[in-house]
Amino acid sequence: MKDGKLSGKVALVTGGTSGIGKTTAIAFARAGAKVVLTGRREKEAAGVVADIEKDGGAAAFIRTDVAKDADVKAMVDFTVGKFGRLDIAFNNAGVEWTGPLDQATEAEYRRVFDINVWGVLNAMRHEIPVMLKTGGGAIVNNSSVAGHVGLAGASIYMASKHAVEGLTKSIALEFAKQSIRVNAVAPGVIATDMLDRFAGKEGEMRDSLTSIIPVGRIGAGEEIAAAVLYLCSDDAKFTTGTSLVVDGGYLAQ
Repeated sequence: MKDGKLSGKVALVTGGTSGIGKTTAIAFARAGAKVVLTGRREKEAAGVVADIEKDGGAAAFIRTDVAKDADVKAMVDFTVGKFGRLDIAFNNAGVEWTGPLDQATEAEYRRVFDINVWGVLNAMRHEIPVMLKTGGGAIVNNSSVAGHVGLAGASIYMASKHAVEGLTKSIALEFAKQSIRVNAVAPGVIATDMLDRFAGKEGEMRDSLTSIIPVGRIGAGEEIAAAVLYLCSDDAKFTTGTSLVVDGGYLAQ
């Protein structure tokens, strides 16, 4: 059932085949937007598109590696070709990295920064000119609480998310007078495949993570999607250059 908050809008979601990206793509569609989702897992993407269409929405998928400029240009061109415009972008695609300092290789650094930082910067580089042609738009970059603090044993990942925070603020200022709003969402510990890879689906590590969250539980993808939807809606039309932390109180400690 659509609520109409994004009626007439076209939204793009990178990394939209699973986790927070999938949940947000579905939320956009339920709010009335036409949605293009990207990623590298075509089978999973077909399922997301089918779910949106079954619910009466409009969606399409294009296979995209956000680390590659040609792919990013193609995803924006595809979006405009399919639905005629681009109003909203959730630059969500990202990868994790953990390890001690002596395991921080150049190859791993480049992989994480190519996806988490260049992928976000380059997406905005292609998204914004298209948005300007139709009078503006709203962009949300997926950061993390990792972009606000440090964490031993995750240096490359933490650095990449600090970079996303800086990019968000800088690009927001660069285009503030041209009706382009750029914000970040900073999730805390959220139930996703990435969390399962990092901490397992159960056990000591997952219990330890849960114990440091003041509200006493791990967050849900739908809670991040709600924050992204707010930032992309007219309810947030005076909000740009900020990072909305959704972490169950973790950073308040």
